[in-house]
Order: sequence, then C-alpha cells, then structure tokens
Amino acid sequence: MDLAEQFGGFGVRHASVFHDPNEAVARIEAIYQESRQALHDALQAFGRGVEPGPIDACYPFVGIVVEAHHLALDGRLAYGVLHEPGIYGTTLTRPDFFRDYYRNQLAILMENHQQPVVVGVSDRPIPLPFVTEDIPPNLDEVQRRRLQHVFPMPDLSRTDDAIANGTALRAKDRPGPLALFTAERVDYSLARIAHYTGTSPGWVQRFILLTNYQRYVEHFVTWGRKQILDGDEYDFLVEPGNVVTPNPRLTDREPSGTSPAHLPQMPAYHLTRPDGRGITLVNIGVGPSNARTITDHLAVLRPHCWLMLGHCAGLRRSQQLGDYVLAHGYVRDDHVLDDEVPPFVPIPPIAEVQVALQQAVANVTGLSGLDQKTRMRTGTVASTDNRNWELRYDEFFERLSQSRTIAVDMESATIATNGFRFRVPYGTLLCVSDKPLHGEIKLRGSADQFYRQRVEQHLLVGLEAIRLLREQGPDRLHSRKLRSFDEPAFR
Repeated sequence: MDLAEQFGGFGVRHASVFHDPNEAVARIEAIYQESRQALHDALQAFGRGVEPGPIDACYPFVGIVVEAHHLALDGRLAYGVLHEPGIYGTTLTRPDFFRDYYRNQLAILMENHQQPVVVGVSDRPIPLPFVTEDIPPNLDEVQRRRLQHVFPMPDLSRTDDAIANGTALRAKDRPGPLALFTAERVDYSLARIAHYTGTSPGWVQRFILLTNYQRYVEHFVTWGRKQILDGDEYDFLVEPGNVVTPNPRLTDREPSGTSPAHLPQMPAYHLTRPDGRGITLVNIGVGPSNARTITDHLAVLRPHCWLMLGHCAGLRRSQQLGDYVLAHGYVRDDHVLDDEVPPFVPIPPIAEVQVALQQAVANVTGLSGLDQKTRMRTGTVASTDNRNWELRYDEFFERLSQSRTIAVDMESATIATNGFRFRVPYGTLLCVSDKPLHGEIKLRGSADQFYRQRVEQHLLVGLEAIRLLREQGPDRLHSRKLRSFDEPAFR
C-alpha cells in the first residue's frame, strides 16, 4: 500500500508524502488557511441569509510510519524519537504561531528515523469559535441559536489531557499520538490565554516568569521599557490590550494597542525577541487554582522554561525577611492536580534550572560561598490551598516539621507539578516575607519595607537566570527525566 494511502483508513484525505520539513509545513499552512477561509465564507453567507451546505473545514494532519528497522534507540534523545514501530499522527493548528516549532520537530523526527512524513486533511472539523468571534451583527435571535447546528462547535469530549497525563488508551482505529496536544486542545488554550492575560498568545515568549505580586510587574515594565529605549536585544514590549511599544532600532512598526479599562484576571507582559526567546511575565494572582489554570494553557505553546518568583513564609529561625528559598522539593498540599498527577508521583528538581537560579543569585547580589548560603536556603517548599493555614498552627506545625519543609506558599508546587506533567522545565525561587511560626507575621509597615528592599532585586535574579539558561541553549533544558515510557515524539 502506498504510504499516503495508509492514513486513508484514519479519515485523512488529500494526503501527500514529504521528505523536506519546509515543504511539509508549507502544506500544513495551506490546508489550515483553506479551512479557515471556508469557515469565514460560510459565516458571511449565513449572515446574508444563505444557508451553507456541508462545510469542509478540517484541521491539517501530519503522520509518520515507523517500522522496527527505522527505530533509533539512542538513550541520549529526550524527544523527537518514537520507541515502538507503528503509525503515528496528530492534528495541527495555527501554523502562524507554530511554524518554526513544527518545522523543527518534523526535521528532528525525520532525521532520527530517516523517514518522510505524510500531510493531509484530517477528519476533525475546526470549531467556528476557534476561528472567529465576530458574528455578523445582522443575525436575529433565531439565526444566532442556529449557528451551533450549522457550524462546527468545540467538542469537549475530544479536548482533554489524556495524552499528557499518560492515561490515553491506544485505539486500534487511530494513529498513535505524535504530540501531547491535539489541535482542538491547543485552540482551546489559545483562546483562554487571550482571555486571562489580555494579550494575544502569539506574543508569549519561550521563557516565562510567573509571579503573584503586582510590584514585580511594575519593576518588569520599567526594566522592559529601558531595554526598548536603550537596547538592541528585544524588539517589542507588549502589555495588556496588546499595547505594543516597538524598539525603533529593530523594527519600523508603529506603537499600537489600547490599554483596557480594567486589567484581566492574570495580566501578561512580554519583552519579545525576534527568535521568540524573550521573556513573558504573568501576574497569576494568589492560589493554586490560578497557578494551574494559566499553566494548563501556557503549556500548549511549548515554552523552554517557566520560573516562579514569589513570596513565602519562612519556617526556620535562622531565616530572615528577604532571604531567598530555592526549592528542590515540594510538599503538594495544594490538591488541584491530584487527579492528573497522583500524590505518589515525585516532582524532581531540574538540575540546569537549579544551577542557573543559584548562579543568578550570586551574580545579582554579589554574595558567594558561606555568605550566599546564609541568605539563600535550598530545601523543600510546601504549597497549600489554605491561605489561612496559620490558623491551624498545631496541625500544620507537625506536618511541616516531618517533611523538613523550609517555606510555605500557595503556587510553587502547582507550577512545578504542571511543568512535570506537561514536560516544561520548571524552577522556583521564593523570597521570605514573613515567619508566622516565629511570631513575625506580615504587617503593613514591615511588608512595605520588605517590598521596597527586595522585589526589584528578586526580579533581577529571575531575569539573570533566564539569561543564563538562554545562553547555555534550551536543548539542555529538555531533560529525559520529564519523558514517559511511550512519549510522543514532539517536544
């Protein structure tokens, strides 16, 4: 049977074989644009009162056939390789966002297995809300209700994280998964990113800082504007409302965008580079639910790393306000991911991230040796879903002591666990803002002094850590310790 014909049984139409990843991606783009245009034309016709016929607007599909003699059993490969013979494939979306990612992943896959890929039209329709939110204004109430019966709508039964969670059952009538996320799952998250952050997901950079305090945002924006004004590394600063401040030395684009009247729930700020390896900062707010929500969605953009910069309660008498805590283990008392990542699963530290954070503290503070160890403690961080955990002092004291915990917060374990779950390298550097077990609770006066003294330095440490990770090369970050037994090939 012809290679392209092997995918016909899986509902793939108009399949073509490609030996060049650039040509494969060009075909993916063409299929996606044709489908988007078909949806757009049908919607416009519907607005004119013309009932559209069957709408042929499906996601692109890419697949590969790997036989036993094509396997590349190289233990050094963290991704870009399949470990069992079979037929594999995935639906794809938004090649305008993922063009370089698709090209890179296909090139690695084709090189490792010395096999071509097949690109065609899948049997999964693109839901209308993932293409446009602009419904023709002249539709009456009856027509608006009929939209969901005339046009494809999101199918949540096919939009889940079974592949990433390791719970997907291999169906005999479907190819094995080639990526962690289907196209529908990606589109769902892209829409959520825009909603929660107030910015287009296309601006999100490959290195992400997550914080839970607005003052970090203020310092980041100040620092970012200085980079745009005086530097030649970053080309845009993007703020909520897609307010774009361009670097005139790197682009001719004019400033654009309008600041929203009210900030979104988790506003994002992007200091972009032409290669996408800039920095995104998201103020996730307080609590593990927010931490899970935003990382659930950011994960589809396949960042190279995300780091948590926040405040914590120090638990050791030797700690002082303003000391740093570098997490190397987590007590998961947050519970929001227990169904996806069972509590018995350990969340390992990522060595490259740990080293970068420790070196960044030294570079920014000037501390080294015993002086650095005195002001930065490495140990276990407990994340709780109870903001007032101090009111259950006796119960928590025993548990925290047994786990050798050195600090408590509400987000770090969630962010690390979702990094582990979605194969996104992660790290946590916290700053001690209070010591409730020792009577130093967070009061307004002491908090204001603490923030003035430490927030800017803490942010600079995070920025320096990203610089170090970027310079060493992101490929070193994508460790095999994050990969499962039957890992999809795409990173």
